[in-house]
Amino acid sequence: MGGYYGLAVLLGVAFLVTTSHCDVQCRGVDGQAGISGTSGRDGLPGEKGQKGEPVATSDGPVDAAVLLMLKGEMGDRGMQGVMGAKGFRGDLGAPGQPGISGPPGPDGRSFESGQYSFEQARSAFSVMRTDTSYPRYNEKVTYQKAVVNKPGDFNIATGQFTCRVPGVYYFNFHSMAKVSMCLRIETDAPIDQKPAFCDYNRNYDQVLSGGVVLELEAGHRVWLVSFKDQQTDPTTRDTQEKLIIFNGFLIF
Repeated sequence: MGGYYGLAVLLGVAFLVTTSHCDVQCRGVDGQAGISGTSGRDGLPGEKGQKGEPVATSDGPVDAAVLLMLKGEMGDRGMQGVMGAKGFRGDLGAPGQPGISGPPGPDGRSFESGQYSFEQARSAFSVMRTDTSYPRYNEKVTYQKAVVNKPGDFNIATGQFTCRVPGVYYFNFHSMAKVSMCLRIETDAPIDQKPAFCDYNRNYDQVLSGGVVLELEAGHRVWLVSFKDQQTDPTTRDTQEKLIIFNGFLIF
């Protein structure tokens, strides 16, 4: 019995020692903060305040309408502001009404018979040689048909153009033959070199063309001639079909 009592005392002492030791070293973990609660509802609006007293001066109250009509002194003029950006272009307006017709112009001037205004002058020709004979060397080529000859500055019988209106002209020719041919545009106007053209047959139809621009004074003449270069004598005796076209007209 005494042994049991001693054991109980020892267990009580041990329990006290253990409890005293845990009070210092055996603390618990802190807990987490709680969640915030929801906001409360707004309160009711307060009552409307009382109307204020009207303005008063030393002479007594002043009507507010009278104050609004009173004009103060003009202030100083402010500085000019920065110019703004250019605006967009407006839409095109509707067309206006037609204007009043102007007065008639002065009467035109008439020219004497045979005289022409240079601004209205015309000169052009196109002639054809259909003769099958070979054109003779160094002689004016003559023609059998005038397709155009306005106003008649080309003499088809002599094969010569005579300038009536001074200006710049263009002349050209085209020939077709079965033999070699050489043609030159001749003029008595002062030029550095007279244009000459040759083409030699290789046993098929031959086409020859040439042209020139000339500045002429009234009275200058222009014509076309055949000349000898490397053609053989049988060429001049050829009577096969041939065609020569000579053209000219005033440019300005």
